[in-house]
Amino acid sequence: MVNVIVLFAKIEEAKSIKNLLVRHGINVTQVCTTGAQAAQAADACDDGLIICGYQYPDMLFSELAANIPDYFDMLVIASRVHYEACRESGITCLPMPLRTQDFINTVSLTVENILWERKKRKTKPKERTEDEKKVIKAAKLKLMNDNGFDEQGAHRYLQKKSMDNGINIVEMAYMILEHTALF
Repeated sequence: MVNVIVLFAKIEEAKSIKNLLVRHGINVTQVCTTGAQAAQAADACDDGLIICGYQYPDMLFSELAANIPDYFDMLVIASRVHYEACRESGITCLPMPLRTQDFINTVSLTVENILWERKKRKTKPKERTEDEKKVIKAAKLKLMNDNGFDEQGAHRYLQKKSMDNGINIVEMAYMILEHTALF
């Protein structure tokens, strides 16, 4: 499920947009009336979409865009007067008056894109820190010196031992460095 936050200065407008989304099968996580509320709600989530107007009591859409996490998208619904400013900012926007089908299609495509990006982030292997890389390298060197492995063989041994014991490779590298006699 994607976190969808609706933000409009008037609570009636926000609830109207929320109801439209819910009728079309899109869950709304939170309804807000200030940019600060929306930014706080976004900080509590990993990713999502903020559907909002151009201006709120405490800020403009551009200020909000600068204060939300990187994995959040924005869809600004703006009057014709402000539409060009929104488009030039690079943020997705729709002009008023709003056509329901265009709005729902845009939201649906954005939600699908967020889900795809989330899946892509999760399948990407976690980058190891420099310290973790040094520990693994030291353990491989120890295995190479003590057991006569080449580097690839030491790495395979380290991987196999970590899988056999159900721990990650960095923990196994620490164990090998501390207790070589056991391995």
